[in-house]
Amino acid sequence: MKEPKMEKSMVTPLLDRTFLRVFDLKYAPQRHYCSVTRRTEEELVAIKSDKEFASMLPDAVSCCVVLKLPKQAPKLLLTYEYRYPAGRFLLSIPAGLIDEADKYSDNPLLSAARREIAEETGIELGPDDRLFVVNPLLFSSPGMTDESNAIICAVAELESDEVLSQSSACGTEIFDGFLLADKDEALEILRSGRDPRGNYYPAYTWIALSYFVSGAWAKETP
Repeated sequence: MKEPKMEKSMVTPLLDRTFLRVFDLKYAPQRHYCSVTRRTEEELVAIKSDKEFASMLPDAVSCCVVLKLPKQAPKLLLTYEYRYPAGRFLLSIPAGLIDEADKYSDNPLLSAARREIAEETGIELGPDDRLFVVNPLLFSSPGMTDESNAIICAVAELESDEVLSQSSACGTEIFDGFLLADKDEALEILRSGRDPRGNYYPAYTWIALSYFVSGAWAKETP
C-alpha cells in the first residue's frame, strides 16, 4: 500500500506550549490524525524527507548507567522520579532533552547524556569511564507522538556510591532516591513487572533492565 505523503500544507497547529505541541495532520481529504510532539512545526517528523528522516536527531537521551564499585558485582543505577502524568514516583533511568548547544558538539547524543547523568546522579564521567550509543533513535509511541529517545550506556567506575546525588534537579524534576540493582535484582524487576515499591515502570526502564542483564554492556566499546 502506498503511504500517505505528508507536507507542511497538510499540518494545522492545535496546541502550542513550551515543551508540548499538538498538530492536526490532514493526510487525505476529510482524513485527520493528531500528533503530540515536542517539536516545532518546521521540525515535525511527519513532513521530513527520507534523507532528513534518516539523519535526524532524537528529542532526548535515556541512559543505562552501570556502576562498577570495589569488591561488588556491577549495579544498574535507577532513580525514583516523579512522573506527573502517572501522579507518582516511578522507577526510571537518567534522561533528558537534547539542548541546542548539544547539537553543535562533536557527538550531540553523548554530550546530552554526559550532562544529564551529572545533573541527575552527581556522577561526572571521567576519561576512564565508558560512554557509548546503544541505539541512536527509538520512537516512544508513534501512534500518538513522534517523540524519540536515543539509548546511551555509561559504565562508570566509582570508589564509593557516596558521590551519588540528586541535588542538581531543576525545573519540574523531583526525585526520591536511587536503586542500585545487581543482575538478580534487575531480573526480578523484569519478571514481576513492578519496582520494589510495587509500582509499574516506564518502557525505557524495561529497556535498561534488559540491556543490563543481557551483559551486552560489558562487551561494547565506545
